[in-house]
Amino acid sequence: MTLPTRAAAIQAQLRELGIDRDVIRFDEGTHTAKAAAAALGIEVGAIANSLIFWMADAPLLVMTSGRHRVDTAMLAEQLGEGPIERATPEQVRAATGQVIGGVAPLGHPAPIRTIVDVALRDYPELSAAAGTADTVFMLTYDELLRITGGEERVVGD
Repeated sequence: MTLPTRAAAIQAQLRELGIDRDVIRFDEGTHTAKAAAAALGIEVGAIANSLIFWMADAPLLVMTSGRHRVDTAMLAEQLGEGPIERATPEQVRAATGQVIGGVAPLGHPAPIRTIVDVALRDYPELSAAAGTADTVFMLTYDELLRITGGEERVVGD
């Protein structure tokens, strides 16, 4: 199956980073963590959702487990840099070059500060979007930390 251009670029970047995994393309998009988990045969908590927020006039990528929501007030208190608001679709596109529902943890035009949900440690293998709504790739928690340079934090309960 041919990959969309953006997903192919993500796969190439993963290989450059030493992660030899194939991007998986679904016949239809998986627009929720539950749908993605069902399609992959994994627990919803093993879905590493890429959520873009805005904090201190800059994008903030939060890689969160599909088993809960991000508590932005709690995370803002931890980070101590002001309120955290959900990014608009236009802000997401500008910061990542990707669309909501398909944001990968890498492949952005410029580095984005990244927070990685410690709840993702509970799973031996994670799934993350590969730049489009119908593509994903598998990786470990340690690989996710390495490719994003992310900060480990509790982001929800």
